[in-house]
Amino acid sequence: MSVRGKVDEIAVRALRSLLPPRCLLCGAPGEGDRDLCAGCAGDMARNQPCCARCAEPLAVAALMCGACLKHEPPFAAAWAPLRYAHPLDLIEARFKFHGDLAAGRVLTDLLCAAFDEASPLRPDCLIPIPLHATRLRERGYNQALELARPLAARLGIPLRIDLLERTRATPAQTGLDAAARKRNLRGAFAVPVGADLPRHVAVFDDVMTTGATLREAARVMQRAGVARVDVWALARAPQRR
Repeated sequence: MSVRGKVDEIAVRALRSLLPPRCLLCGAPGEGDRDLCAGCAGDMARNQPCCARCAEPLAVAALMCGACLKHEPPFAAAWAPLRYAHPLDLIEARFKFHGDLAAGRVLTDLLCAAFDEASPLRPDCLIPIPLHATRLRERGYNQALELARPLAARLGIPLRIDLLERTRATPAQTGLDAAARKRNLRGAFAVPVGADLPRHVAVFDDVMTTGATLREAARVMQRAGVARVDVWALARAPQRR
């Protein structure tokens, strides 16, 4: 660890001794160093059972969901350890739309802990879904990047933000159905010309809703010559039928 890292760690410990962690959801004492109590952590819905191919939440265990059996997705496998439901959605909204760093730390802890439990196939690098420059200026940060950064560090694999570009500013996906989301994202991503691509990558987003964003990114990576593309997310939203 660098001198700067040691100083930061000491500062964090000193701050924690003065201001012990409190649960962001109920205000109870946090568990360990996390701003989340054991009870609220237990309320986070695990994404099991789910489709082994696209991580779609299922009511009963099955190898693949009907949609994947009908149309093979453009990625090899998906990993999304939690279901996007209450109370995870409250913490995610605080982080994504309000810049709450404490909420971001909680999500990072949940993500890294889930990987330690599940250990999906480790890729050569992790690629966060990029924001268009316009959206990045509005929000000030890319939530997918901020969650992917500590996970890549935990895994000891490169975090690559130079292999996928957002080439078109698309309207927000919120409120669009699956077909509209797919149309909205056509031509939204590109791999830079001359990029040195690994054989196996995982593309990461914070939440996988219909999967349109990650599917389009996976298609682009495949067309550019990546041998295997997986998609990862913190959480998967159940589909509305």
